[in-house]
Amino acid sequence: MAASSNSSLSGSSVSSDAEEYQPPIWKSYLYQLQQEAPRPKRIICPGEVENRPKYYGREFHGIISRDQADQLLGGVEGAYILRESQRQPGCYTLALRFGNQTLNYRLFYDGKHFVGEKRFESIHDLVTDGLITLYIETKASEYISKMTTNPIYEHIGYATLLREKVSRRLSRSKNESRKTSVTSEEHTAVEKISSLVRRAALTHNDNHFNYEKTHNFKVHTFRGPHWCEYCANFMWGLIAQGVRCSDCGLNVHKQCSKHVPNDCQPDLKRIKKVYCCDLTTLVKAHNTQRPMVVDICIREIEARGLKSEGLYRVSGFTEHIEDVKMAFDRDGEKADISANIYPDINIITGALKLYFRDLPIPVITYDTYSKFIEAAKISNADERLEAVHEVLMLLPPAHYETLRYLMIHLKKVTMNEKDNFMNAENLGIVFGPTLMRPPEDSTLTTLHDMRYQKLIVQILIENEDVLF
Repeated sequence: MAASSNSSLSGSSVSSDAEEYQPPIWKSYLYQLQQEAPRPKRIICPGEVENRPKYYGREFHGIISRDQADQLLGGVEGAYILRESQRQPGCYTLALRFGNQTLNYRLFYDGKHFVGEKRFESIHDLVTDGLITLYIETKASEYISKMTTNPIYEHIGYATLLREKVSRRLSRSKNESRKTSVTSEEHTAVEKISSLVRRAALTHNDNHFNYEKTHNFKVHTFRGPHWCEYCANFMWGLIAQGVRCSDCGLNVHKQCSKHVPNDCQPDLKRIKKVYCCDLTTLVKAHNTQRPMVVDICIREIEARGLKSEGLYRVSGFTEHIEDVKMAFDRDGEKADISANIYPDINIITGALKLYFRDLPIPVITYDTYSKFIEAAKISNADERLEAVHEVLMLLPPAHYETLRYLMIHLKKVTMNEKDNFMNAENLGIVFGPTLMRPPEDSTLTTLHDMRYQKLIVQILIENEDVLF
């Protein structure tokens, strides 16, 4: 996992991670410091050491004191040895020479070597990374503390210089034959384009639905030199140099990630499926108001199923519902759920209900769940309706829009009650636990709240014209 010091520091071996076009504004100061950092110098033990752990090499010198370790290092910058503690046998220490002093670190091994959060394949990589970090933090502590001031991220205009490098802008293609109230879109991949430039292109796209979304940052190891897309400074070290948003690909320092605004623009190339995907992430990736699976299923149901007896209450065949799910995950908006393929409308209603059940965060979010339940408990009808309306305003915009659209549809279902025998109360029983789940996975809580879940959905259906 950790690259060798030569390829990582010199940049001579650069993976696809670093092949993206980089604008000429990256700041080189920290990169230069990494190049200047002391290189590790292993001090080899001349003789065999009894009971040497198999995961250590000849840099292990056995049980020796701190003074002996200091003498062995000989004042050479970057020199290091491993030793076993005299006071605590079985505990191991890395003795490292840096800044004209010997630093001692408790050393651990769990399949990889570590002294802190980072895990390394070899002691050599651990020491290399440590020396880089020590050197940069010693030489540039004040510089690092000011990295987040006046970041390039705030000035999207700079990205216009790169527009000629973008083969095609991310866009939505209007497909008149398939749209109802919302335009369908075709996602066009842009090769070798940094996430920051993607973001600029999307910002200038008039059709983009501007839902706020937090970035999904995860620690990432970059092969080859990489620069922070927030502050434009080099991301130093051998491994885990920064974090990457798994939804849009934004690469930033860990400390810079705290300052990045909630403006993630998910990249379709990174969204592997439709079902089980966060709702806001999906709609931003597809650039739609609502999840396209909701639009497509509701369009199909309203076209041929509103009068179907027991609509949403009667279940379709599970294997066929799974087929629809796989079709959406595989083909996205091009999934064919027509009567020619699935003549039983209950398969489509089952697929829609499954989509809502599979959401990692329900349409009625965990944050608002208890507030909705408390609103349902209010005895006065007018006060209860007002309380429900106030909680609706707390939903994330994409969740609110999806719920609004679904309630309009379910109202149409109730208008055909004489044929389908489904009124708002019946639909509340079906959709209550589908649209809202308690934050804690408690069967007792779920059972206790079921009547309130049903009541909330019933209220939303009966009053959709007032509440939304």
